[in-house]
Amino acid sequence: MRLLAPYCGDPRLDRIATGRERSRFDADVAARAGELAEGIEGRRVLVLGGAGSIGAASVALLLAYRPAAVHVVDTAENALAELTRDLRSRAGPAIAAELRFLPLDLGSAAMERVLRGERKYDLVLDFAAQKHVRGEKDLPSLLQMLDTNVLKTRRLLRWLNAYGHSARCFCVSTDKAANPTSLMGASKRLMEQVLFHAAGDFEAANAARFANVAFSNGSLLQSFLIRVSRRQPLAVPRDTRRYFISAQEAAQICLLAAIVAPTCCIVFPKLDPKRHLRPLLDVAQATLAHLGFRAALYEDPEAARGSVEREIARGAYPVLVTALDTSGEKPYEEFVSAGEVASEIGLQALCAVRHDGPPARELDAVLEFLEQAVNDARVPLGKAEVVAALAKVIPGFEHVETGRSLDDRI
Repeated sequence: MRLLAPYCGDPRLDRIATGRERSRFDADVAARAGELAEGIEGRRVLVLGGAGSIGAASVALLLAYRPAAVHVVDTAENALAELTRDLRSRAGPAIAAELRFLPLDLGSAAMERVLRGERKYDLVLDFAAQKHVRGEKDLPSLLQMLDTNVLKTRRLLRWLNAYGHSARCFCVSTDKAANPTSLMGASKRLMEQVLFHAAGDFEAANAARFANVAFSNGSLLQSFLIRVSRRQPLAVPRDTRRYFISAQEAAQICLLAAIVAPTCCIVFPKLDPKRHLRPLLDVAQATLAHLGFRAALYEDPEAARGSVEREIARGAYPVLVTALDTSGEKPYEEFVSAGEVASEIGLQALCAVRHDGPPARELDAVLEFLEQAVNDARVPLGKAEVVAALAKVIPGFEHVETGRSLDDRI
């Protein structure tokens, strides 16, 4: 069995998921090198949620453009410590930028204190998010997701403006924000609206809808490696296809969207459904093949759990194939919602949609409802009321509630 690092960024793993030998966005990065350098070199950059897979890759790419300062904020203390070690240990010249790592919540009083006391940030990149569809499994988890993805972003944008950090602002969204069926996707669609509602306070404000980052922290693909290391079966939903990009590609998208794209754009990769949507079962089988196994397919969880050592002895590994029947999940991915129109932005591998949100009064009413729901536990509330509130400002939002959660299965 081959040993692979259980995190994204390994080129061998990237090829398994994406099918590509090199980044789709290299040409755009090369063509816009001057603009990227102008937007980063000598600048002060704040990165929120910077210890996650996309954030960490973006920080590494940022440093190549010689910023004056990069301040990285994340609540994941262990991940922040490892990012520090990783960046300080890389070959090449010592990092010249003022590099700080802050274990803070982006919506906390401590975060406000930082923004109040620091000199102006020229570029703010916000990667902080709760990204799992399973986060809608119950009301408390849902409210926490909305607090992180929406309300804290709103608070952050107000602080940035109040304390003079009103240059360029970028927030990561998700493909699930397009025609959302999950509350996670709806929360990120609402985040987009919050960002662009405040866009007038910034020199530029943009977002990006992402495909899945291959083997990123917490992802199904990363779980393949962890399951094998623990001698546990893999699990894959049946007839489910996903787009994949590498961590390097994710970082390139972020910097191009933040610095090169016109303001008030939601940027997304140009990917062809026929060529680039990968069946998850195919990716699982390719991962196992790279580790030296062939896949043995199972449909019964108990049988799969009990078969690991037997299958390994014959050069195979168990893969449990499950139904795609949990709340909010879609069998495919898309980047453009009904009513949105994709447009070119002068980049070979990226295009965008222009934001067209609800009237400010309607948006503010929903946000105030959510503020009360999140911050006052005495308010009588059910999940249905939250869904109804989101539907008022998210066109075509049709939540798929099945009563089943990913927490109930492998």
